[in-house]
Amino acid sequence: MNYRHSYHAGNFADVVKHSTLSLILLHLLKKDTPFRYLDTHAGIGAYDLAAIEPNKTGEWKGGAGALWDLKLSAEVEALLAPWRQAVKALNPDGGLRFYPGSPEIVRALARPQDRMTLCELHPEDADALKRRYRRDDTVSVVEIDGYTALNAYVPPKERRGLVLIDPPFEEPDEFGRMASALQKAHAKWPTGMYALWYPIKDVRETDAFLAGLGKCGIPSILAAELWIRRPNDPGLLNGSGLAVVNPPWTLEKDLNVLLPGLAPALGSGNHARGRVLRVADEA
Repeated sequence: MNYRHSYHAGNFADVVKHSTLSLILLHLLKKDTPFRYLDTHAGIGAYDLAAIEPNKTGEWKGGAGALWDLKLSAEVEALLAPWRQAVKALNPDGGLRFYPGSPEIVRALARPQDRMTLCELHPEDADALKRRYRRDDTVSVVEIDGYTALNAYVPPKERRGLVLIDPPFEEPDEFGRMASALQKAHAKWPTGMYALWYPIKDVRETDAFLAGLGKCGIPSILAAELWIRRPNDPGLLNGSGLAVVNPPWTLEKDLNVLLPGLAPALGSGNHARGRVLRVADEA
């Protein structure tokens, strides 16, 4: 396993993923009962944007960096607020130096009664994750393959919560593996919420993936996508998507405001756009 998210932390795909994740978490927080967050590919939790890796690519400058001092419309800013809260919590000095990964986004919003299970297979990243959360008894870190963990850890004892499936897409059959893993997990825990991250390189590939999800027999799936350019060059990361199973009832409306609001800030040209799809309806 060679993928290290440090090179890509804080890029436009992270912004889309984490701002959507924050909106889902706000829904879970509406009930007093605890929830479980399961992250199948957790990374190291938080990233230093001044480190060598993120500066080799500079991707964060077109993501979190582009939004740091930018004020969008009041409606978009209201939806972006929980994401901004989590990012600013890591940067109390006022400059953008650190970027929260998915675990830190959840940790910033979760309550003492909520629990997190973070899975990471890369040994160095798993060790970093363990060190980061070693004093937090609400967080469990496991060095394990994410798909194995997904099969082992659902349903959680809390019976409510969110699973983030965010693989590195190093394998050529990653779309198929992810769809298969979702089907198995959903069969065991049909009331859970699942969020599946995917890269958009060639839109024909991702449309085929979504069409396949629509035929899985899972009744409620929403896909949120943001394209920063025309998505037809398989050599580039042209966009980012998140397929959400059992989405909160307000999520579609919120994303139809948030994604078009983010597109001009994170993308370039006339092909930058956000879109929201009801996947089951597409089958």
